[in-house]
Amino acid sequence: MIDFSRRTLLAGSMASAAFGTARLDAMNASEPVTATDLVIRNARIATLDPANPSAEAVAMRDGVFLSVGSEAEVRAAAPDAQVINAGGRRLIPGLIDSHIHLIRGGLNYNMELRWDGVPSLSDAMAMLKRQVDRTPAPQWVRVVGGFTEHQFAEKRLPTLAEINAVAPATPVFILHLYDRALLNGAALRAVGYDRDTPAPPGGRIERDSNGNPTGLLLASPNATILYSTLARGPTLPFEYQVSSTLHLMRELNSLGVTSVIDAGGGSQNYPDDYQVIEALHRDNALTVRIAYNLFTQKPGEELQDFAGWSARISPRMGDDSYRHNGAGEMLVYSAADFEDFRVERPDLPPRMEGDLEPVVRLLAEKRWPWRLHATYDESISRALDVFEKVNADIPFDGLNWFFDHAETISERNIDRIAALGGGIAVQHRMAYQGEYFVERYGAKAAEATPPIRRMLKAGVPVGAGTDATRVASYNPWVSLSWLVTGKTVGGMGLYPVRNRMDRETALRLWTEKNGWFSGEAGKKGQIIAGQLADLAVLSDDYLTVPEDEIARIRSVLTVLGGRIVSAEGDFTSLAPSLPPPMPDWSPVSTFGGYWQAPQGVRPAAMACGCNSGCAVHGHDHAAAVTSPVPVADKQGFWGALGCGCWAV
Repeated sequence: MIDFSRRTLLAGSMASAAFGTARLDAMNASEPVTATDLVIRNARIATLDPANPSAEAVAMRDGVFLSVGSEAEVRAAAPDAQVINAGGRRLIPGLIDSHIHLIRGGLNYNMELRWDGVPSLSDAMAMLKRQVDRTPAPQWVRVVGGFTEHQFAEKRLPTLAEINAVAPATPVFILHLYDRALLNGAALRAVGYDRDTPAPPGGRIERDSNGNPTGLLLASPNATILYSTLARGPTLPFEYQVSSTLHLMRELNSLGVTSVIDAGGGSQNYPDDYQVIEALHRDNALTVRIAYNLFTQKPGEELQDFAGWSARISPRMGDDSYRHNGAGEMLVYSAADFEDFRVERPDLPPRMEGDLEPVVRLLAEKRWPWRLHATYDESISRALDVFEKVNADIPFDGLNWFFDHAETISERNIDRIAALGGGIAVQHRMAYQGEYFVERYGAKAAEATPPIRRMLKAGVPVGAGTDATRVASYNPWVSLSWLVTGKTVGGMGLYPVRNRMDRETALRLWTEKNGWFSGEAGKKGQIIAGQLADLAVLSDDYLTVPEDEIARIRSVLTVLGGRIVSAEGDFTSLAPSLPPPMPDWSPVSTFGGYWQAPQGVRPAAMACGCNSGCAVHGHDHAAAVTSPVPVADKQGFWGALGCGCWAV
């Protein structure tokens, strides 16, 4: 697949040099890297440029796109470039996640067993057992978000008895969305929870008839008990956190992600928890562009936090690789409305407006952009009352402020946001929680959650993201599938056609439109000469594959600023080197990140509904199947059957 013109240097060598050879002494600055022109030809390029919507070749120089057009035009613009033959594959702008928790996630990624995309509980439990067997004391096995029980063929979570059976001595912590955590007996002992342990406000410790904790922790309604318990576990030393962050970035690269906006997060303290990412930035080792928001950590001290930070940090301070993006997604704790749809909508306390107004006034005066977590229309209404009041005194004109989530926002509040010049960042949380929403509020209420088409019609800037890693998965193709199909990962249809996106519109929400949310509109997100040279060559053509295959797309070649940061398949030799994950027992070493079907196997949406033994397919469910088994369903389809059996 690789053409070499006048240069013989492999792109992988160039990328490894620019990558700083992925070394783990990230506190030391790397040597300057000499730029090399790069051309990708024989591609089907979706430029997202209305003036030049498609092309067959692209040239890159000095970190930006140099030429986009026919192969002859591009070769003429960069005659000495290294040339890569894309083999007719689809090429798109690098994907941009407008809401993710990469910085915090990177500190922990190598410790976490990911169930993202795993099709059956039997497979998930087999993975858990295998990881328990290789995890040394006193370490934990953690499954921290990115999945839902609805994705499993069995449509349920493991029982505490099942978890204790596979892990009698190793602590296991399983976080499911915002609603619950499952701890085995060893984990309860490790965190010190017993019959005398009180539950914190907003959380519940389930107990047996004798008052002893069972291992089930419930958010009721907020997730403080879940995250505070998780924080009691062992952490990785600095050099391991560097390795962990590098591996998470490579995982994102392998899915075509080249930029993110980090939304901050609980237990993500500034500047302490930013040391790893800042060291990698100094070492020129970031393979994802990061714009970061600062997230206040102490209720009652929010104004103090933002006053101190705004005195030291200028709006948008940084460079194209790592830059400040303002405040949020938490501005004040009294404004937070967690989206656990298994419980009733929480009412914000009466003091919320009084807490929020001085913070918003400070941010407007300092010209700091901000974002605010808001799930429900009732919360958005009250926040907009504050915003409109402050705007009357300190006009927001030119500030890129926005709401996150907004699943139940009303048409009236969409129009109020438009009038104030704000935006809305949407995430695919409903793909993971849609069944719970429908159960509580009904299918009709779920038809526009969030009402994206109405937002676009009002002229509000809208961008897409994931809210990974603790709730939904970081996989952008699951989000794109949700936008296009309107279905949950469990297969439930949520949205009628009127609130689904066509494929190009959905792709723009993941590329071009997200530039607004980091103040970089027109700088990235399209394949246009002069924009940042970020792109992904795809495993399958997003614009033409069947809808049910969108979620399985990967990037076989990802380029950031004209340098290759990830490659697989026919392009594997071009991939920059990356050392094995640290520590050596890391789940990443065994299972990687987002689940992939075995080679040549495609999942089938067919549930046989069996729980213990599978008479239909002649397979014992108790023995987890993690490799292909020659079994066909009644229609003769060969693939992964909904009961957890596998076929080739």
